[in-house]
Amino acid sequence: MSHPLEDPLYYLDNFHTLLDWVAGRYGDLLDDDERGFIVRFSRLPVAARALLARMVMRKGELFRVSKLVYPEIEAVGGRESALQALADAGLVDPEPALSLEALFSLLRRAELETFLGVPPVATRKADWCASLSTRQPEPRPLAQWAPGLADRVVELRDPARYDRLRLMFFGNLRQDFSEFVLADLGIYRFERIQLDPVSRGFHHRGEVEDYLRLHRLRDRLEREGIGAMEGEEGRWAVEGALDNPWIEQRRQRLLLAYAKELERHGHSERSLSIYALCQAQGARVRRVRLLERLGRTEAALSLARQAQDAPESAEERQQLSRIAPRLHRRLGLPRPTVAKSAPVESFELRLPRSLSVEAAVRDHLTRPEAPVHYVENGLLNSLFGLLCWEAIFAPISGAFFHPFHTGPADLMREGFVERRRALFDACLAELDDDRYLGTIRRRFVDKQGIQSPFVHWGVLDQTLLERALACLPAAHLKQWCLWLLSDLKRNRAGFPDLIQFWPEQRRYRMVEVKGPGDRLQDNQRRMIAHCLEYDIPVSVCWVAWAEEPR
Repeated sequence: MSHPLEDPLYYLDNFHTLLDWVAGRYGDLLDDDERGFIVRFSRLPVAARALLARMVMRKGELFRVSKLVYPEIEAVGGRESALQALADAGLVDPEPALSLEALFSLLRRAELETFLGVPPVATRKADWCASLSTRQPEPRPLAQWAPGLADRVVELRDPARYDRLRLMFFGNLRQDFSEFVLADLGIYRFERIQLDPVSRGFHHRGEVEDYLRLHRLRDRLEREGIGAMEGEEGRWAVEGALDNPWIEQRRQRLLLAYAKELERHGHSERSLSIYALCQAQGARVRRVRLLERLGRTEAALSLARQAQDAPESAEERQQLSRIAPRLHRRLGLPRPTVAKSAPVESFELRLPRSLSVEAAVRDHLTRPEAPVHYVENGLLNSLFGLLCWEAIFAPISGAFFHPFHTGPADLMREGFVERRRALFDACLAELDDDRYLGTIRRRFVDKQGIQSPFVHWGVLDQTLLERALACLPAAHLKQWCLWLLSDLKRNRAGFPDLIQFWPEQRRYRMVEVKGPGDRLQDNQRRMIAHCLEYDIPVSVCWVAWAEEPR
């Protein structure tokens, strides 16, 4: 890859890197069009390749030629010759037919008024377009919409092709070519993983298509609502389980979103049926609540008891503990016994009003002999991430398949910890002696700035690190690691806002700060309960503003 400060055509080099990577690792999954495109692209003049790469990396498929101004392309052949070569290769349409909506998105208001006439009343562009669209004008080239306009529009043909290639490279459609640039500039650094030659995100072509179908459906559901799921593709998503586990998890998340939308719009029976099919976490407890709202108390209690016997997470257990007493009361049953949690230490402060209540408490509590840091989720996640770095970034098959992973691809999937159980056990065993101190300090230096799903480099500095290692007992740190490993998705959040150290006494306490009108969230309650179970010092600070009456 080229450095963007040294090579003005760095993005073309990055585009070639992506194509070469996909051709080398996924050649057997490419269709004839994609294989043909890679060959045709390699034979184009430099200017044409560079311009196509620019267009692929920009938003949309329609471009005003006057906006395609790149000095480095002019230096290697020019925009006009590049456009002609792309048109000859069938990669762009030099004169596409534009819908009215496309015309409004491309032209400025003054230009629209020149060629369409000034609207009768002052109105927004969107409303103006909507009023004209009632006449159902046929799409036409720009020259017919706006005769005499000194500009042209070109269209990138088959934009879905580039989404498929990007998907096969990254394994998702969230990442894009900015990852190359940020890495080249050193803004993002990524762990170097020895990639398994057979480690791929997709194993057959159908998986690529499944991912794209689910992506389109989720996008349509968000834009169009429940109607997006009523057609053939929607039925496919509801009825068909997928063989690829991580793509199946995406289908399950889509079902959960669909069921929520159905519930929100009052389609209770259909919503219940989708919740019953859905294995995504959270679906079961939502089904219990919906049954309760519909007055089907016995069915709700039966399902709640099934869930309590084998809760999918501590979060579900907590939610069911609140629902069950209501169901028992409505059915005239004895109230279920609920274990009472130990009371948490708390204290109150009246402080001058501040934009940040956490910073106000930090400044109030801090002493030369007892400094306070605002860490929230940053410190304990970071210590876990540094200690368990080798387990998290282990080159397990299917975990990494391109150079831009911030963490393993299966991090949030079921079985992540079990697949690495021996590795995590080895990391945590270091907490049984003093080896963990050297490991964490060494990784803090060696891995500085490398992207990690746990290490918060903006929070963790040398001073905070040393104070934490001096004051946090290894037994407490081990409990935090076990807490995270029990539910990586949910337990990375909810840590107390502040930590106070007494370095001379080698002790500490954590403080959750709550401003006026604030309350403890569910994940914070679970976190505090964990602290109390293992005698980890934690307290809640309730803040009132001094300017307000008591």
